Amino acid sequence: MTASGPPHLAVALSGAGWHPLAWREPDARPAELLSARYWIDVVGAADRAGIELITIADTLRRRPPTTDGIDRPISDLAAGHLDSTLIAARVAPTTRFAGIAPSIVATHTEPFHTAKAIATLDFVSHGRAGVIVDVAGSAPDARLFGRRTLPADARVRDAELFDEAADYVEVLRRLWDSWEDDAEIRDVATGRFVDRDKLHYIDFAGKYFSVRGPSITPRPPQGQPIVAVTAAGTEAVGFAGAAADIAFTGAHDPASAAQAAGDLRRARDAAGRAAEPLHVFADVLVHLDDRAAAAQDRRTRLDDLLGTPYTGGVPVFSGTAESLADLVVALTEPGTGVTGVRLRPATIPHDLDQITRHLIPELQRRKLFRTPDGPTSLRGRLGLATPISRYAPATAGAGR
Repeated sequence: MTASGPPHLAVALSGAGWHPLAWREPDARPAELLSARYWIDVVGAADRAGIELITIADTLRRRPPTTDGIDRPISDLAAGHLDSTLIAARVAPTTRFAGIAPSIVATHTEPFHTAKAIATLDFVSHGRAGVIVDVAGSAPDARLFGRRTLPADARVRDAELFDEAADYVEVLRRLWDSWEDDAEIRDVATGRFVDRDKLHYIDFAGKYFSVRGPSITPRPPQGQPIVAVTAAGTEAVGFAGAAADIAFTGAHDPASAAQAAGDLRRARDAAGRAAEPLHVFADVLVHLDDRAAAAQDRRTRLDDLLGTPYTGGVPVFSGTAESLADLVVALTEPGTGVTGVRLRPATIPHDLDQITRHLIPELQRRKLFRTPDGPTSLRGRLGLATPISRYAPATAGAGR
């Protein structure tokens, strides 16, 4: 465990819900999916409930972020979606508690742009920003940009993409450090706005990027916003161990949770980060209702419409909030090494409402829910110290 106390709770948001046909539910709002009001409402509901971390899914293609690997025409899917980082920047000022982490694709975007976008999110959220760093390894993804051809061999491709993603995160962290905390003077009397000696070139030169810096955005309130990785597959586990503050992993039961957490922390140690905390969150897709049979019926109906059972690559839970609370307890018991759970609502608003109105009160009843008291930053709530800029004189030449 990297922190004491109740498990951390995150919710992953994706359009009308994680099920690809969630938009067809009677209470869905498909006409509003591209509106700011929709996202303010959905994120606001999770924030008011006291959920610690809200992640926003994204992808490079027209298909919803939830549909990778589903072979069907696009015509009956909620095709097209907004940029997750821009959604996060819009909704963050309307929230008071939750950390907000959009997804970015490292393999087709520039780290300099992402560094300033997430730093901006940290400012507008008052220190509650994070980012999920993904890779896109398919030929259609690459063709959207037309700047690269990916290796045909899957093992070579994955190794290359995650190696690139690791460099990407290193550039992000260095750019966030490139302004010291007190670099801005803002002294009207002397006419000095910034202390130039406290801005630093990062001079990163690697296989994939050559970035001099410094950032054009001052150091974020958290110093370094939280970096999260979805650790699905051997290469992704290695990447999470080398680069992440939070790793999301699928786990069906305490045994698989313990195995996944152990693999991730061994990868962290192998990357030379043994002294650094690494939170492991179990990912679960949820269909919830007042009765277990009703939840299963909804799941079956949606899967029948889709023509195949949908999992999204993670364990799927169908049942009541009380039974889900039991699963949360099992997945995060001390022996597993899992410190939190991220829930993916299959449909919105129904399953998100079940989480906020029924699961959270049940966790509160069991004294297993973290209250909004205490630290206000996302790093603080996760028990992570605010890092000093590596370029500050006292730590010159130090690591992260």
